[in-house]
Amino acid sequence: MCWKVSLQVVFKMRPWERVAVVGVPGAGKTSLCTAASENSKYQHVNYGRVMLEIAQNRGLATTLPEMFSLDLTIQHGIWEKTALQIKDKKNILLDLHGLDHFREGYLISLPLNITRPDIIIIIESAYEDIIHRIRADPMKKRIIPGQKTHNEHVKMLRLAMISASACLGCNLIILNNYDFETCLTELESILVNKSDY
Repeated sequence: MCWKVSLQVVFKMRPWERVAVVGVPGAGKTSLCTAASENSKYQHVNYGRVMLEIAQNRGLATTLPEMFSLDLTIQHGIWEKTALQIKDKKNILLDLHGLDHFREGYLISLPLNITRPDIIIIIESAYEDIIHRIRADPMKKRIIPGQKTHNEHVKMLRLAMISASACLGCNLIILNNYDFETCLTELESILVNKSDY
């Protein structure tokens, strides 16, 4: 199932050069981007991994949990350096949360002022599936959110990405990852222009 949102009169035309694939932790973004990049011209760029490489090179952290526990000012510096590092790349699937939740509140993590996507694709998944993925991946040591917190994060992500889409004049699509193969087919169709999306 796919939702389309257009807040502009004229769509940007495909093929997209920069595709931002966003979603809450555990939604399945990385698996989808990895699979979609294997059969397309798109390079999968995992924003968190690039951030971690920068943090490791600076001796600031060795794991993602360590990096995300750094002071927010330091994290922002790493985030900005990552955006500058990828800003001129074309034909990329940019895999990131889009909106991160901290004690202090929500923060848009899509680097809109540095690298502008042509389309934003929000990946959503059932809460139970997300919990299953988080538990199945102990290497990332993610905090398991309560359902109320999860639902709020999903709603806030939608609102943030609708606002970003309107400000940037880019397209926005929501894909439901309730079945991986179906969602992957929908994502690939969007990338290669084989559907009515």
